[in-house]
Amino acid sequence: MQRYSFATIVTVVDDIPVGTHLPFLIKEENDKLFLRSHFAKANPQSAHIFGKTSLIIFTEPHAYISPKLYEKEESVPTWNYIAVHAYGKAVLIENEEQKAGLLQHTIEQYDTSYLEQYQKLPADFKSKMMKGIVAFEIEVTDLQAKKKLSQNRTEIEKENIINSLSQSADSNEKEIAAYMAKLKH
Repeated sequence: MQRYSFATIVTVVDDIPVGTHLPFLIKEENDKLFLRSHFAKANPQSAHIFGKTSLIIFTEPHAYISPKLYEKEESVPTWNYIAVHAYGKAVLIENEEQKAGLLQHTIEQYDTSYLEQYQKLPADFKSKMMKGIVAFEIEVTDLQAKKKLSQNRTEIEKENIINSLSQSADSNEKEIAAYMAKLKH
């Protein structure tokens, strides 16, 4: 989750699932897991995340698996992936000092080269910026790891897949190969 922290938050509005892609800060505290982020206030989903359970989906890495890597010619293509589904209810972060802390931590995690410039911005600019966001924290109440790493394939097929993906120029494919290789040991 920390490595692939740009996730999708899904809520339900009038019986329709709605999703927004956001960067999340992940924090463990007292054996509890918390996710913190913010919406632009202009995003209509920001008004609908409180009081209901949200689903946050962390995905990556993933890789296409060609049937040419299987022993049987009559095979179908698939996709290997790793994902985490986190569930919980959002709590609004209203306090300006807490919002400022959230923004500071977000910059520290995603853009340390900007931090010095950000810290020099005028206080009134930062205050206006914070008025344009809806900051929140979610205590994770259910966490589900999802993976499909060719677990159902033969050892020869797994080895073919690992060898093929590890030689790829695509970093996602190399990561899937590394995860598959770890499972073998």
